[in-house]
Amino acid sequence: IHYVRNHGACPKLEWSSHRITLNGLVERPLVISMDELVAMPAVTIPVTLVCAGNRRKEENMLKKSIGFNWGPCAVSTSHWTGVRLGDLLRQAGVKQGGAYVSFRGPTGELPKGSDGSYGTSLAMHYALDDANDVLVAYKQNHRWLTPDHGFPVRMIIPGFIGGRMVKWLEEITVTENESDNFYHFHDNRVMPPHVDDELAKKEGWWFKPDFIINELNINSAVSRPWHDEVLPLASNVTYPMSGYAYTGGGRKIIRVEVSLNGGTLWRQAEITRFETPNPGGKLWCWIFWRFEVQTVEFANAAEVLVRAWDSSMNTQPAHITWNVMGMMNNCHFRILVHKHVDAQGNLGLRFQHPAPVQPGELGNIGWREEENLARQGLEAAAAAAAPTAAVVAKPAAAAAAAAGGVGMFTMEEVEQ
Repeated sequence: IHYVRNHGACPKLEWSSHRITLNGLVERPLVISMDELVAMPAVTIPVTLVCAGNRRKEENMLKKSIGFNWGPCAVSTSHWTGVRLGDLLRQAGVKQGGAYVSFRGPTGELPKGSDGSYGTSLAMHYALDDANDVLVAYKQNHRWLTPDHGFPVRMIIPGFIGGRMVKWLEEITVTENESDNFYHFHDNRVMPPHVDDELAKKEGWWFKPDFIINELNINSAVSRPWHDEVLPLASNVTYPMSGYAYTGGGRKIIRVEVSLNGGTLWRQAEITRFETPNPGGKLWCWIFWRFEVQTVEFANAAEVLVRAWDSSMNTQPAHITWNVMGMMNNCHFRILVHKHVDAQGNLGLRFQHPAPVQPGELGNIGWREEENLARQGLEAAAAAAAPTAAVVAKPAAAAAAAAGGVGMFTMEEVEQ
């Protein structure tokens, strides 16, 4: 199973008629059919793909971003087969001044931009380095791509966010500057938390280069215990916690840690890997982790924290930071532990995730969702009380004005 994220409807493309044009600052422009592409030397590599909005719902519970509610499941791993982008660029011959490679999908696909295409770009030095495994791919798990995943051909840029991997690839252009595509600038950015949509447009934040997202950041999540799962308290048993972790840039996840006491003590989980480093020493896949906990340990814990570390000593922050696109959320994955009594009177422990996409089996929402509802309730109560306060204060002010602007006020009236 693999997540799907597209900006519009899947275009209807035919293998026999589809062409990839490679143009721009090259000595020999190319027009490549699909049959010609699959006849070229190819490689197959395992790569984890992640939407930059993974875990966005947690941010939306603080303040609504301009993105929809992804839970922690906007991540999947497949074997991808394709031709190295560097081989195509060397065949075309990059001219001096060609500093970027721009990609785009079909024109007229989307409502915005000069030609309605989705496009982005990659630095030339990165594209030409075969250690980065940048592919023009046509197979997923040894099968031809499906329309949702880019049939007949797409980009795969391991270690980058999914938004850089253009689907339904039609054009590769060598340019002096980065892509000028609308979606290259108006998507996949992490701006400071004070910047909302209005301010971003007013002050040109979309075009500031420091806030573009390319490489993935480090992240982890818990798959077991899942949201609303109940662990019986009939006896003390060993419970196998599990989940995933990933990072970007070809770096290695070196450890995953679990804390049952608010982060005072961190204990290491076991890691399962699914690949060996490529010739450049890089890794492109998530890892699975496993950590055994005794029931009595859960019973004494108010919450469970999980964080990962990579080979550059990057780790996850303890606290969430909001941004206008709700992207790259990677704070500690935090699960609350509640005492639970079922309809038959059996005692247990109920686990509550921060912001699952749907309510759990028992009908409970996430703890960040509960905090959000409580905050909304307080704001609504304050808004409802405000007109009453204004009405109470008005007679005192009017009386003072009628008396020549001098009057006596109680502290209650001042506060109102």
